[in-house]
Amino acid sequence: MRGRALAALAVLAWGAGCREEKPAAPLATLAPAPLPTLAAPGQDGGGEDPGLQPAPAEVFGEALPEKALRLELAGETVRLDGETFSPRAPAEASRLAGRVRGKAVLLVPGADTFLAQTSELLAVLRQAAEAVWLRHPDADVAYRLVLRDEAGFREWLAEVAPGKLRIIQRADGFELSTSVGKLPGGDPNGPSVPVRGGKQDIAMLRRGLGLLKGRFKTAEDLCLVPSFGTELAQAARALSGVYTAPGEPLFETLCLVYPTPAP
Repeated sequence: MRGRALAALAVLAWGAGCREEKPAAPLATLAPAPLPTLAAPGQDGGGEDPGLQPAPAEVFGEALPEKALRLELAGETVRLDGETFSPRAPAEASRLAGRVRGKAVLLVPGADTFLAQTSELLAVLRQAAEAVWLRHPDADVAYRLVLRDEAGFREWLAEVAPGKLRIIQRADGFELSTSVGKLPGGDPNGPSVPVRGGKQDIAMLRRGLGLLKGRFKTAEDLCLVPSFGTELAQAARALSGVYTAPGEPLFETLCLVYPTPAP
């Protein structure tokens, strides 16, 4: 009897050992799905026509903050209530910090104000101001910003969160980058949204950001990373592309990355 039981157990063990195991899924199936491709109407991935003009894009944003202090920028100079400040000088930066501490401010950049010229100002505002708004140069709308220097931007990128979406603003257009790569445009070797006819294509930028919002549905923030030679007014124009209607942004929190001031 005992011999029969042992024989039966041996047969069962042999059968279990011969049973085929289900193969593991290939690693490729575990990779994120590729991002969609963004191409201008009439383009089939064969590159962009340099003479192509961007479609008109309505300017959207938030209503101008009523009680914010108005800071008028001209190069490295800041004017507030008729008083002039040069934040590159530590004493001037300290004086300005005292004026804006705990208050909302509205940045009104001149056409000749470049991001690289504002690093000391933005560092002061990040530390002292309660809220920072950037006015659009062509319409009565503004954008509330979270300011990040280069170290702060790296810390943000290191956070575990979906998307990590950013607009890299360059002279040749916008590159839309994510945690899984960039959104490809009509030319896979060029920016996601190239300059067309010498102008920023805000309509195509808005469309591309809509595609990314569809992919990263829970993403709530986005960083604008202009090249340091970008005019601040051009950065403000780019932020209009985040909005699909007045007061309706695709992403609730907008970050502006600025160059870390020299020690």
